Amino acid sequence: MTVEKAYTAWRAFQERILAPVAAVLFVGSTLLALLEVGRRYVLGRSFEWQADAVTFFILSGVFLYFSISQRREAHLTVTLIPELFNVFGGRWRAAAVVVKLIALAYSCAFMIAVVWWGLPEVEDSIKYESRTESLAFPMWPFLAILLFSFACMAITMAFQIYRAVQAMRGRTVLEEPAEKMDGTH
Repeated sequence: MTVEKAYTAWRAFQERILAPVAAVLFVGSTLLALLEVGRRYVLGRSFEWQADAVTFFILSGVFLYFSISQRREAHLTVTLIPELFNVFGGRWRAAAVVVKLIALAYSCAFMIAVVWWGLPEVEDSIKYESRTESLAFPMWPFLAILLFSFACMAITMAFQIYRAVQAMRGRTVLEEPAEKMDGTH
C-alpha cells in the first residue's frame, strides 16, 4: 500500500467514523447537560453522575475533534515565526518551512510519547477499577479515548511530515482536498 493510499484511507476514517462519533458525543453531552439543568432547576433534583458524564463526554468529543482538525492544520500549528519569515521572502520562506517541519516533528514525537506513557495509566485504571468523582463511571474508557485521540493526531502529523519533506524535495503528494465554499467535502 502506498503512502498516498494510506493517507486517503486515513482521511476517510476521520471523516466517516471519527467526525460522526465526535458529533454524537457533543450532541449527547449537550442534551444531557440540558436535561440536568431542567431537572435541577425545574424539578429540584439532580444526579451527581450527570456532571461527570457531561464533563467526560465533552472532553472525549473535544479531543476526537482535535484529532480531526489537526489534519487541516487547525490545531497545534506553529504560525508566528513561519509567517514572519514568509514576509521577508526568498530564503526566509524556505526557513519558514523548516521551522514548521521541526515544530511538527517535535509535536508528533510529543504525541507519541503521551500515548506511550499513557497506556500504563489506562491499564492501571482497569486494574484498580478507577472511577469518576461520582463513582458512576469507570475512568478507563475516557482515558482510552483521550489516548486514541492523541494517537490519531500523531498519525496525522506523520502524514504531514511526509508531505512537508516531499514538498521540500520538490514533489507534490498527499495534497489535502480543497474545501468547498458550502463547507461540504
